[in-house]
Amino acid sequence: MTRGIQGCRILAVELTSKDFKPVVQEFQSIELSCIITSTTTPDPRIEWKKIQHGETSYVFFDNKMQGDFATRAEIYGRTSLVIKNVTRMDTATYRCEVAAPNDKKNIDELNIELTVLVKPVTPRCRVPKAVPVGKSASLHCQENEGYPAPIYSWYRNSEPLPTDSKSNAKFQNSSFILNPETGTLVFHTVHKGDTGRYYCIATNDAGVAKCEEQEMEVYDLNIAGIVGGVLVVLVVLVLITLGICCAYRRGYFVNNKQNGKNYKTPAKPEGVNYIRTDEEGDFRHKSSFVI
Repeated sequence: MTRGIQGCRILAVELTSKDFKPVVQEFQSIELSCIITSTTTPDPRIEWKKIQHGETSYVFFDNKMQGDFATRAEIYGRTSLVIKNVTRMDTATYRCEVAAPNDKKNIDELNIELTVLVKPVTPRCRVPKAVPVGKSASLHCQENEGYPAPIYSWYRNSEPLPTDSKSNAKFQNSSFILNPETGTLVFHTVHKGDTGRYYCIATNDAGVAKCEEQEMEVYDLNIAGIVGGVLVVLVVLVLITLGICCAYRRGYFVNNKQNGKNYKTPAKPEGVNYIRTDEEGDFRHKSSFVI
């Protein structure tokens, strides 16, 4: 019975791997392990395929590397695949297929899930420059290159901030919440003690990246100054109104119909002729009566 089982195993091609879920940092090399544990076929056919976003493409077919793998990949040992200078686009599922015609079970395959880690780049940070006491404020930190997605942490004056100010007695005078997945730091009500230099750090399995420090100032609102300014504006408006009223009363604003081109000369009485002499330099009239 035991010999029968062993005989069946000998007639079947079987595969295994040293690592079904390898992880590598970008721009390094990685071996995708595919090992034949049993076969009676001296020269089995080997194929590698890449499965990404629901599409399948050849990596190694007809004893040749395909596509861009031709210059940066090779078969190692007998069936394993080595990829050099991996990029984030190489993150995918790779299938190793072996066909052994001399075996009773003449085909076997296995899948290897490759993950390429990408270090975060410098995150983009937005910090308000000045916020009045008692108001809310939001600080934002975002990075889109790292893989897997980074976790964010905020620092004030080089001191790490907790995700919730209420969880640490040192920040009991503050009122903020930090979302480490989105990188948003929200102050519900800012206080003078929240003034400082802020920066954010993005972290994942491939590395860390930090944005530049930015100053946030928390200032007091000058209520007296605001009220005083409003009063000054009101006084100025009242004075302007009084000045306009006085000008009207004193006749500074005269109707145009009483001056200039619209003024009409009084009509000449009937029967009177006006003549002018050089000596008088004036007008005198000469009466003419018809009886």
